[in-house]
Amino acid sequence: MKKIALIALLLAVCVAAGRAQESRQDFSLSGTGLIEPFIGSSTDVYVSANRAFGALASYRFMMTPSFAIEGNYGITYQNKIHYKAYPNNYTVLARTQEASGAFVRSFNYHKFNPFVEGGGGAFIFLPILNSGTTTHDTKQQLEIGALYGGGIAYEISPSFDIRAEYRGIITKVPTFGVSQFSTNGKWYNIYEPTVGVAYHF
Repeated sequence: MKKIALIALLLAVCVAAGRAQESRQDFSLSGTGLIEPFIGSSTDVYVSANRAFGALASYRFMMTPSFAIEGNYGITYQNKIHYKAYPNNYTVLARTQEASGAFVRSFNYHKFNPFVEGGGGAFIFLPILNSGTTTHDTKQQLEIGALYGGGIAYEISPSFDIRAEYRGIITKVPTFGVSQFSTNGKWYNIYEPTVGVAYHF
């Protein structure tokens, strides 16, 4: 009886160890570019912006060898958003923050691992009230939106890989609480290329 119990215990430990090896986690840190498209609306408000640069931190938990859930936090340094509200022109210096989650599907080809992802999150547009912002009536704005993307990871060792990805963010065009900036609910499809390094543990 003791031998059977010992064998059962060893089998349980082996199964648990096998499952522990299968569940992988990783943390990545990437540099990002944020490219906001030109928007025209029926209210004669036109919105354009220069590109912004920032950083993105991501955590992935592998549910299976090819399926993961991911959490992200990102922030940009600064960019200029231009509003042409006829006959006036305005400039708002802003930072953009992201807190998002996504489902990730990976495809394994030796050291190359392409992946696609989709999810949602909160996107915060933070006006910077200095001399570069031409109206100080602006307020912080929170928008809920969607996230999609695809990329490739190249394994440089069992613990590290290099990742390059195109991410898209779909959210409403920010107005910063200024009625003259209204675009009648137009949506942004923001382009965000990223390149970074991930550590597996």
